[in-house]
Amino acid sequence: MFNKNVKYFTTGEFAKICKVNKQTLIYYDQIGLLSPIMKDSKDYRYYSIAQYEFFSVIELLKAVGMSLKDIQTYMAEKSPENFLDLMRQQKEIVAKKRRELEMIENIIDVKIDLTEESLHLDFDSITIEHLPEATLYLSKNIEDSTEEQFTKAVSDFIDELDRSQLDTGYPIGGMTRREQVLAGNYDNYSYLYIEQPLPREGHPYFKAIEGVFIVGYHVGLATTLGETYERLFKVMREKGYELGQYVYEEYIYDAVIKNREEEYVTKIMVEIKKGC
Repeated sequence: MFNKNVKYFTTGEFAKICKVNKQTLIYYDQIGLLSPIMKDSKDYRYYSIAQYEFFSVIELLKAVGMSLKDIQTYMAEKSPENFLDLMRQQKEIVAKKRRELEMIENIIDVKIDLTEESLHLDFDSITIEHLPEATLYLSKNIEDSTEEQFTKAVSDFIDELDRSQLDTGYPIGGMTRREQVLAGNYDNYSYLYIEQPLPREGHPYFKAIEGVFIVGYHVGLATTLGETYERLFKVMREKGYELGQYVYEEYIYDAVIKNREEEYVTKIMVEIKKGC
């Protein structure tokens, strides 16, 4: 029977309080998750305000990714101790999600900064610049890889970045040894790399050598990359420099920004030293 001193709410009224549709409450009742506190002779459902807290905990658990089945399991074994364990577990999950969101936000910030910077670049220019030391995370050595091996190496490297949360938003680049570049094998990379502004302990890193670089941009297909390298080498020789240990390549514009491969832009950084 109804307690006249307690306010009861119809399904529609309670759904409005909970900011859900009536079907959600009906479904929760059907699966035994949250049943109305009363049903009258006409099978009308009624809820009490005390059940709102129950509903809010269900929604809280759903919001952190807990399934209705798991919520039902907890509800079947309710106790203060079990509730404390559950809340502590969910707090850890939320903390992990927060760290993941912070990482995503940092990646977005880097991509915004790099794209804004690219809008002011002159892709026809060739400059000699002193680049500061940068810490890079490297793939395994991929020099002389077959096409199949290279594809797998790229996939493995991306998987590794994801698994170890080392994606910083910077482009994945390729490092090529001096000997390969001099032989004209511009795409025979020794390593893939990604810049790590805040390197974490427990991972092998490579510190790119601080020094002088000739920097230029290749616009177009990878098959014409050699033309841009020749332009860079011409400037290098005119200025009395020799090729250093590595050349670094990374996309400025790729499929994320441009639809046509002919419009892709590759930044080429040639490590140089004064000739003898």
